[in-house]
Amino acid sequence: MIRLLGVGKRYGDAPVLTGVDLEVRPGSVVGVVGTNGSGKSTLLRILAGLSRPSSGTVTGRPRVGYVPDRFPASTRMSAVAYLRHLGRISGASEVDPRALLDRLALAGGPNTPLRHLSKGNAQKVGLAQALLTEPDLLVLDEPWSGLDPDAHEVLGEIIAETSARGASVVFTEHRDERAHAHATEVFRLTGGVLRVVDRAARVVLRGSGAADLPGVLATRRDGDHVELTVAAENTDELLLNALSGGWSVVRVDTPAVRR
Repeated sequence: MIRLLGVGKRYGDAPVLTGVDLEVRPGSVVGVVGTNGSGKSTLLRILAGLSRPSSGTVTGRPRVGYVPDRFPASTRMSAVAYLRHLGRISGASEVDPRALLDRLALAGGPNTPLRHLSKGNAQKVGLAQALLTEPDLLVLDEPWSGLDPDAHEVLGEIIAETSARGASVVFTEHRDERAHAHATEVFRLTGGVLRVVDRAARVVLRGSGAADLPGVLATRRDGDHVELTVAAENTDELLLNALSGGWSVVRVDTPAVRR
């Protein structure tokens, strides 16, 4: 899909990224965790082809859908008119943008002028434009920022669907638990240096009651099924605790299986 090898980025004398190695495989979902100023947005701009590295190499030219951390929404055009215009430019005029906006529940509806949208609703339009061409690589900068709770769930579904069709997703996030809940691989960017975080496993249990088990990074419930995200090295301990607590194990999805 796309690979970064020894990538660095400097603005003047200030290094922003240093020696970044990252391979994004087809179907993978990569979460990059870091604080403001750690270089996350710069890394995503390089992945999206919007910025060139000062050093190192980038190989692979996937079709990219990109959503910046703040989607520009100052135009008088309505959301649907804007997306139709972009669709014509990108050769995706057959895609119905209203369906995307309806799924994301855009406040005010698809005819709302972009400049009247809140940050969260502008992000919804940004996400819709990134999906118009069914990209091979979806690049999302702080995508949950400003979104309402219902849109959080829809975004998670879109990320999973993108991965399921063989495309890849790279997103940035402040919160470790959210990154682990949605990513197959999680990295931490600190001072421009990218390091892998202990990889997580996903365990699906069936039963009732509170899934109050040690080592859980994130929890998602669907009826009598509970999906738990846990650090890979804690998986065996969690399974023993779950079985002793009366839970049935439906599936264990390890990092090795997801690769």
